[in-house]
Amino acid sequence: MKLSVIILSYNVRYFLELCLQSVEGATRLLDAEIIVVDNHSQDESCDMVKALFPKVKLIENKENLGFSKGNNIGVAEAKGEYLCILNPDTVVAEDAFRTLLKFADAQNNVGIIGCRLIDGNGGFLPESKRNIPTVTVAVNKMLRKTKDYYAAHIQETGIGQSEILVGAFMLLKQQVYHEVGGFDDDYFMYGEDIDLSYKVSKAGYNNLYFGKVTTIHFKGESTLKDKIYAKRFYGAMQIFYKKHFKRNLWFDTLVWFGIQLAKMSPKKRIKIKLKFSKYAVVSDIENIKLKETLEKPVSLVALETPISKETQLIFDANVIPFKEMITYFSESEKNKNITFKILPKNANFILGSHSAKSRGEVITF
Repeated sequence: MKLSVIILSYNVRYFLELCLQSVEGATRLLDAEIIVVDNHSQDESCDMVKALFPKVKLIENKENLGFSKGNNIGVAEAKGEYLCILNPDTVVAEDAFRTLLKFADAQNNVGIIGCRLIDGNGGFLPESKRNIPTVTVAVNKMLRKTKDYYAAHIQETGIGQSEILVGAFMLLKQQVYHEVGGFDDDYFMYGEDIDLSYKVSKAGYNNLYFGKVTTIHFKGESTLKDKIYAKRFYGAMQIFYKKHFKRNLWFDTLVWFGIQLAKMSPKKRIKIKLKFSKYAVVSDIENIKLKETLEKPVSLVALETPISKETQLIFDANVIPFKEMITYFSESEKNKNITFKILPKNANFILGSHSAKSRGEVITF
């Protein structure tokens, strides 16, 4: 088998359904398998997978084991030469895996391969390619000086060596994954992708960023910026430096202060107010139930139709390929007056995420 796609999921039932639709389309011409590891979700995620995706291998954990342990459980069942560690709040293009596997097979000494990630508004996510976070780089990052944290030497749509790649989308050979011990179970969430990337790089492999492939990552679903996030993030960084670098009193002190501030911060999810006055459904099929549910005017448009300001576009996956959606998202990044949602195939809901600091919006009809 060529590829095993491992998706670790926790309480993102609707985003997981969309993700699996896109992954099934992207693996259709490959000898591949899809493995979903559910970390004890309480939102009917498992029932949805069983009903709608019978070919997907579902592993139901009895508790939330975190990112590292959950993915390691999935990998233990994988049969593919290559693994793709993939977040459940992502959308991949139909040719994404074929393109990346062709690129990977042509490389010598390849480690992890990452791709260009964009958010739900089409904005590029700079963590798609990063440098090794040495103590100095990490301290500057905490102080919001990010110049050396991200791999700016590689163009956004370019190809190049990037020591650190993001756990939302990682493609690597299963042999390499096992050689370095996979994800470290010491990490519950955050930091494990940095750790794995660094271990692979230290083992002598080349981690590569491939910006010719773009994937949507609805980041707000898995990276809420609340006090729990901050505490886990600082704690993960502490684990990483204790493992791989000499003790640094200045850094330890900064991490301690970061954790204390995180404890005192109010746990609050930001509600994003979107400014749009109408919907435009990109489709050639009128959905009466959707139209009746939405509280603003709804029109039917073609993909090439010019869109006026303050419009929210709804892409109908029954008609529009995921690759065309992703391309449109990317090209619309600079137009802040247009937002997006997706109507999955044969679904009774639309969804989108418009900020890394808040949950995405799901509208059922």
